[in-house]
Amino acid sequence: MKMLKTSFAELTARKRAKALLDEGTFRELLDPFEGVESPHLETQGIVPQSDDGVVVGKGEFNQEPAVIIAIEGSFQGGGIGEVSGAKIAGTLELALQDNRNGLPTKVVILYDTGGVRLQEANYGLLAIAEIGAAISALREYTPVIGIIPGKIGCFGGMSLTAALCSSLIMTKEGRLTLNGPEVIEQEAGIEEFDSKNRRLIWNTIGGEQRFSMGFVDHLVEDDLMAVREIVKKEIKQDHATLFRSEQVDLYRTRLKSIDPSQPENISKTKKNWNHIDAAQSETSILSSIETSHVESRGRTWFSSLTGESENKETPSVLCTDKESDGEMIRFISVVPNPNSRFPRARKGEVGLEEGWAIAHYVQEAMEQDKDGKRRAIVAIVDVPSQAYGYNEEFFGLHQAGAAAVDAYAKARRAGHPIITLIVGNAISGGFLTHGLQSNILLALNDQGVNVHVMSKQSAARITRRTIHELEEATKKTPAMAYDVTSFAELGALYELIDGIDADHPDSNDIQMLESKIKEAIQSARSGKKDLRNRLEADKAKSSRKASIEVRQRLADLWN
Repeated sequence: MKMLKTSFAELTARKRAKALLDEGTFRELLDPFEGVESPHLETQGIVPQSDDGVVVGKGEFNQEPAVIIAIEGSFQGGGIGEVSGAKIAGTLELALQDNRNGLPTKVVILYDTGGVRLQEANYGLLAIAEIGAAISALREYTPVIGIIPGKIGCFGGMSLTAALCSSLIMTKEGRLTLNGPEVIEQEAGIEEFDSKNRRLIWNTIGGEQRFSMGFVDHLVEDDLMAVREIVKKEIKQDHATLFRSEQVDLYRTRLKSIDPSQPENISKTKKNWNHIDAAQSETSILSSIETSHVESRGRTWFSSLTGESENKETPSVLCTDKESDGEMIRFISVVPNPNSRFPRARKGEVGLEEGWAIAHYVQEAMEQDKDGKRRAIVAIVDVPSQAYGYNEEFFGLHQAGAAAVDAYAKARRAGHPIITLIVGNAISGGFLTHGLQSNILLALNDQGVNVHVMSKQSAARITRRTIHELEEATKKTPAMAYDVTSFAELGALYELIDGIDADHPDSNDIQMLESKIKEAIQSARSGKKDLRNRLEADKAKSSRKASIEVRQRLADLWN
């Protein structure tokens, strides 16, 4: 008799987690009776949920210790805020501690999320950076399995964390992308992406397309037992080969074969994408025919601190090394390139080329320094956002961003001091990709310095508010504000630097920043190699109190 199938996608997060673990072993940490809910929603007229939309189930999988993290897409679209983000990051950090202590704990993450919860904005941004850091570190010890069952899918910054997983499983009903269709339409126009065209959406970011392009390891039927069998197989894998986010040369070669100006070439590349290998790089298309400088704060400060101003290989990602008082420093900055062959990444956005180039330059520094002193890496940040475009999403912008995240995180763990210097905008996936994995964050105290997850226009559309209503909400929740002084209140900044002319620095301004960078490098060399310092700052003890409390309560319940 043929057994009836159970839809995995239609189950709630709690039922998914319970169904995956061995029968009778499921134990929920911080369950609804613990009453752990967001402290930021009620003030905005939103009813909170007592588990904040994340279920953490501890037990056994195939008779081995395991933990399942399941996001509930029906609550706030599975958005990641302070509490939900802390539950995910804190669980991964505890699993990492177990594995380091010789207790092999398996990890499965069930993604059903729209990304950052916009009502908590920068709380979610920081949390997603911490989630990415934990996955990157944890998979060195044990497979981290990601599953995208369907319903909501996996969007925004959480798509970067999914792309870091050792193995990714998806149903054809699932969706995986950095930018949602509505956001692309808002930012780039309906001609770029029609958010109401369901066929277009699934042919661009749906499970079958993601699997065919190699961004997903398994396309599975929406059936509980089928999902469980694939997890059982993947959790046993050694995963000794390079993770997808580490295959930088391969993906850069594939990307260079694309010519967006020739639709016929694009169609051909789609068909042959998985058959292009790194050995074909000599026949690749150049990033741009010619270059021309467009001034930006990212270029201004890169030039001021290094004396360099261009990069012929990837004109939009400046990279050079400079020695200062015996300290070798690699500077990396994303800058506008009006001649980029990808039109949606011409104004300083982090696009496909930029993400993979950043990963390449950071990996290169690690390889060159593996037997000697690890040079410092300074990420100069002036990024208006990630790129919003059809080609970007089709060819895996989320994976390019994840590669840069992974490279920075690995370099930090290897002992490279990673310093972020925010001189302009630090927005959304652009900032997650380039800047948020550093040991130390520095920022200029200037009105032109903004930190956030999305433009006001897109944030208003997604939250169904007017821009005025959005701005009023920031008065109650500073993490929703764009100005750098509000971001500084969250405790993540090492220093907010006053008295600098951000647009036209003179010699005194440059000398001051050089001094601040050197101080930060020394501090990073003597400090922790993870991101815990962001929760240990005095400001964080009050402004991110919930993040700290959630981690402590998880630790108390862990064993």
